[in-house]
Amino acid sequence: MAPQLAWLGLGNMGRGMCKNLVEKGNLDKPLILYNRTKARSDELAEKISSDVGSGKTKVVETINEAAKEADIILMCLGDDAAVNSAVDKILEEDVTGKLIVDCSTVHPDTTNALEKRITSKGADFVGMPVFGAPAMADNGQLVCVIAGKASAVEKVKPYASGVMGRANIEYPDQPAGNATLLKVIGNTFILNMISQLSEGHVLAEKSGLGVENLHAFITTMFPGPYSMYSQRFLAGDYYQRDEPLFHIDLAKKDARHARSLADKSGASVKMLALAQERLDVVKEELGDKGDIPSIYGVVRKESGLPFKNKA
Repeated sequence: MAPQLAWLGLGNMGRGMCKNLVEKGNLDKPLILYNRTKARSDELAEKISSDVGSGKTKVVETINEAAKEADIILMCLGDDAAVNSAVDKILEEDVTGKLIVDCSTVHPDTTNALEKRITSKGADFVGMPVFGAPAMADNGQLVCVIAGKASAVEKVKPYASGVMGRANIEYPDQPAGNATLLKVIGNTFILNMISQLSEGHVLAEKSGLGVENLHAFITTMFPGPYSMYSQRFLAGDYYQRDEPLFHIDLAKKDARHARSLADKSGASVKMLALAQERLDVVKEELGDKGDIPSIYGVVRKESGLPFKNKA
């Protein structure tokens, strides 16, 4: 018998990950869905029912219900406080023999503390943050970083590469926090890439090369994330979305975690400091509509251009 799975948190990433769990995870029981706003659980359940058939999901109204029924509890939540709050609720139930998997991007100290709390209650715990945009979550193309006790890592692997993701980075028998440590460091690559890409676009525009000519170079030399973000710049997508793909508050939270790690370890992160300043300006300009590629608009303003590249 396959284990009973439950999923907590249906944001931009969680919805796609759940869809792939249902479609490719070989589940023999409905996937239990919980979201703080129940309407989002109902919407996803209805969509999955329409796409792959009825009876594939079960919506619950409390975390306690999900924890009580599930053998494996996965969560993808917005920040450290939300994860800790969810775990508080989970641990109100008997979790002996269960596996709790956190796919959220949180500080590694948070992950390591969770591992101690959860394993002391007789459950297993795995840190499994993921790399990839919401479209990659929808298409099952995420990269899953998995750390924790080796036997626990093995339990979650059937739902990672080939189901929710295209590849795993595995740290068996390493602290669960090593997964979120990599995720926080990796996210600085993305943040700095967008900052550098923004500067390149602005320089191409102001020097007379032209952004279309630069984009042709980017797509040839750096296909993948560089090309994708470059296209979002050109289309004005960086300020036009009502629901950002990578919300500015989450980007600021990830940058704070990286800065905390750097300060604690004595590492130099000068590029991160500049990117953080730009994230602050994004928040001022766009508020809750701010997205991580909105940094492009900030660099435009720094260079005497309008924040928006289209009238």
